[in-house]
Amino acid sequence: MSSDVHAHADAHGLADDHAGTRSGQLIGFGLSVVLTAIPFLLVMSGSFDKQVTALIIMAFAAVQVVVHMIFFLHMNTKAEGGWSMMALIFTIIMVVIALSGSLWVMHHLTTNMMPVHEMGSTP
Repeated sequence: MSSDVHAHADAHGLADDHAGTRSGQLIGFGLSVVLTAIPFLLVMSGSFDKQVTALIIMAFAAVQVVVHMIFFLHMNTKAEGGWSMMALIFTIIMVVIALSGSLWVMHHLTTNMMPVHEMGSTP
């Protein structure tokens, strides 16, 4: 019976994850705390310009998403025969297309709109 469990774990790439679950989760938790504390301290100190701070926060958020996917969701190229990674890549591509298309449409609507006349001016 136990050999069946180990064979199933090896087939799905779970044998390595099962051995270091607690330490992996502790590492992920520590990284998450650090990746949350640094942007918080940057905002509270006000040492950078608002745009630079926003870019730094977005970069830390992207890294934190990757940390959560690796340490807590156990996503890798071996899990589920690689299909979970393919689904993630497809989702990222679709989100990028939707966001960039929306921003492109809004930009062109803004630049191609007629100028608004002032309401207080008299003819």
